[in-house]
Amino acid sequence: MQIRPVRPEDLGGLVEIDGTIESSEYLHVERGGEGIALQWRLEERPLRQKRIDRNRPTDELEFVLKQIATGADEGIALLAEHEGAMVALCVAQPTPEFGTMKLIDLRVDFDHRREGLATAMLYQVIAESRERELRAVTAESRTDNLPAARMLAKLAFDLAGLDTQRHSNHDLVKESATLLWYAALD
Repeated sequence: MQIRPVRPEDLGGLVEIDGTIESSEYLHVERGGEGIALQWRLEERPLRQKRIDRNRPTDELEFVLKQIATGADEGIALLAEHEGAMVALCVAQPTPEFGTMKLIDLRVDFDHRREGLATAMLYQVIAESRERELRAVTAESRTDNLPAARMLAKLAFDLAGLDTQRHSNHDLVKESATLLWYAALD
């Protein structure tokens, strides 16, 4: 297994990494209170039906990845290879105005999960962020992607907030609100 920076010639094959999200549980968001006395509570619950999402890379991700790999933009793009096959990808980009590094995507091929690849790649992002003297690494996950939330929590990310309307005005009803994560580096 080798983790290395993404090169421009890798770009075509990266979309083939099977980043399928599979989960039978989610984080239920319960809202209480009114106005500025609003409270949120998260609780693990079973999904009505098991979530299996192919999680194909978005056009935006492919664009950012190309910009970083070709040196046109700042950021970190890491690729893990095993026996010549691309098995994991990690993309992060600095947000200088906040002094943070934003984790844009972290995907591990379905057949290579639970081998420590995501942890190793995220530690490299954290190390690079420290080297750049940034104050934190940020990430986002969805409440219906409990494996991502568990991994971020395991790696000392703190749940810093949630957005119940990032993707639509009905995210809570769809059980897919956005969780905002923060790993302080000081």
